[in-house]
Amino acid sequence: MMKKFALSSLAIALMASSAAVSAVEFSGNVGATSDYLWRGLSQTDGKPAVSGGLDMYTDAGFYAGTWASNIDFGDDATYEIDFYAGYYGEVGDFFYDVGYNYYAYPNGEDLDFGEVYGSVGWNWLGLNVFYATNESASEDYYKDSFYVEGTAAFDLSDSLSLGFAIGHQSFDIDDEDDYITYNVSLTKSTDLGDVAFMVSDTDLDDDDPIVLVSWTYEFDL
Repeated sequence: MMKKFALSSLAIALMASSAAVSAVEFSGNVGATSDYLWRGLSQTDGKPAVSGGLDMYTDAGFYAGTWASNIDFGDDATYEIDFYAGYYGEVGDFFYDVGYNYYAYPNGEDLDFGEVYGSVGWNWLGLNVFYATNESASEDYYKDSFYVEGTAAFDLSDSLSLGFAIGHQSFDIDDEDDYITYNVSLTKSTDLGDVAFMVSDTDLDDDDPIVLVSWTYEFDL
């Protein structure tokens, strides 16, 4: 609970320079959920969604990918296609991740937007920061908006994990739209994919808790 775009020329150059020591691998993923949530808000008006994606990554830490899902904003937009690229690394028990997301809504009017992101973590704790880099006509997204999220994940067994997350979405233009979101999830890993049960809520006055079940399956290409 995370969209697709071409690698920048800089990333391509860096990948080329390390090609001799870094193999390129590809993977795919498919999924289904009873409600597509993004930062605590439904992107499908409370209805189910199906999704799929492709990823490329190297031993050196560079990656890029694309991901798509159906959506329902109550307008002409019926699906989104996301593009992303970044770099992931580890130092001892610490890990970090930096990159760029671009969210495209082909059927929508002036909904596309991009954001840079950075993540740091230690063992079971993580901190993620997202910064919107361009203005969007959508009433929910504005230039210079921030999303900050803290996460925690615990292995209950070899195939069962418990996750927690709390995030804050802030808008530069109107801070009255700022909100906090939080969730708890239980994920079971099987040979046929991961099944997750999640309860999510926000501090928005007109929001009720959302309970969802999702399934994802990843495979090598």
